[in-house]
Amino acid sequence: MLYNRRMSFGAFSFGNNDATAAGPAHPMGAALRAWSAALLLAFAALVAPTAAAQAPLQTILVVGDSISAGYGLTQGTGWVALLAARVAAERYAYRVVNASITGDTTAGGRTRLPAALARERPAIVVIELGGNDGLRGGSLASTRANLDAMVVAAQRAGAKVLLIGTELPPNYGPAYTRDYAAIFSDVARDRRTALVPSLFAGFGERNEMFQADRIHPAPAAQTLMLDSVWKALQPMLARPK
Repeated sequence: MLYNRRMSFGAFSFGNNDATAAGPAHPMGAALRAWSAALLLAFAALVAPTAAAQAPLQTILVVGDSISAGYGLTQGTGWVALLAARVAAERYAYRVVNASITGDTTAGGRTRLPAALARERPAIVVIELGGNDGLRGGSLASTRANLDAMVVAAQRAGAKVLLIGTELPPNYGPAYTRDYAAIFSDVARDRRTALVPSLFAGFGERNEMFQADRIHPAPAAQTLMLDSVWKALQPMLARPK
């Protein structure tokens, strides 16, 4: 926006000027005023699209554990970083905030989520938690209650929610791993949220797609995880402009 009422272009000045307003009109002065008006209109036409392009972006908040924090990976190569790059490349008006913490549990996520919601005011919240609960053999009822509370908090804050499930190693026994996997689909169904049943879909049985600990996905798996998330997330996004 222009706030100065006087504009100077080299030796020429345009606008209100008490010292030059009096006196007979001059043909050259009228021509310069017309040229000045046309220039201002053209400038306004250029500024308007720029202002629109600088409108605030909506926020996608990712709340996860080491799988989303990029444990063991070069910075910028984890699936959340790749998500941010894809959102920008496809010109969606969103920014991605990664609030994931290595070692976090559903209890920890539930505790810190309210502050993140108040700080970021997200349009979409992606929740990827529960793996550390399962690996520690924790109470599945508590895990479910924590995830449910997180989904409800995000929805009450006006955000859409995408819940992401993970898988446990088979040595935890078929009953425990089955009941663990069911938590995510149950919460998503009850709260009517979008769901990625398993972030490891398509590669969970392939050892070469994991780091040496056989828990954290390797660099080659990050694009596969992104693709799984994108299928569920893209329909939640406002169309690119």
